[in-house]
Amino acid sequence: MFAKSATIAILAVAGLVSAAPAPAGTRTERDLASRTVTQTGVTHSVVAGRAGLHFDPENVVAEIGDVIEWHYLPANHSVVQSSFAEPCQPLAGDYGFASNFQPVSTGQSSQVFQIVVQDASPLWYYCAQTKGSHCQNGMAGVINQNFNSPNTLTAYKAAAALTGVSIPPSHVSGSIIDNPNPQSGF
Repeated sequence: MFAKSATIAILAVAGLVSAAPAPAGTRTERDLASRTVTQTGVTHSVVAGRAGLHFDPENVVAEIGDVIEWHYLPANHSVVQSSFAEPCQPLAGDYGFASNFQPVSTGQSSQVFQIVVQDASPLWYYCAQTKGSHCQNGMAGVINQNFNSPNTLTAYKAAAALTGVSIPPSHVSGSIIDNPNPQSGF
């Protein structure tokens, strides 16, 4: 029990917890002040930029308390939470997670971006890089897609392709840490 409490305390110190409340229906780290999420010890690695403008895997099924960790490959990618209804745009009002751009010339970034899954609802995200229109060209993903809904990753990507230009976030939220496994070979 102490280890789980200590883990939550470490998350708070690391900046994964913020006091501002989130609007109903959005998943962010900001709503942790009102509830405690026990980490499961499971980390899902997603690679940004593998085989071009892709997240690999693009569709992650995760439990509440799991960590999602993005590893960056060349050239310059980001991870920004959006809604299904508005692909290639950050969630309104600076809610949601957003990494900064991670420029990588060769190999992989020495840093990773992490979030903790707060609930089981779908979480849509994209790369905000405008040079090469990453989001419009398919660099998007989802965590916990509802497979019984018409809101699929394929539909999200089709809608994203019709948007004009990706909108970068006005904030960075989530954790950017040193890569815990730099020899991963991504």
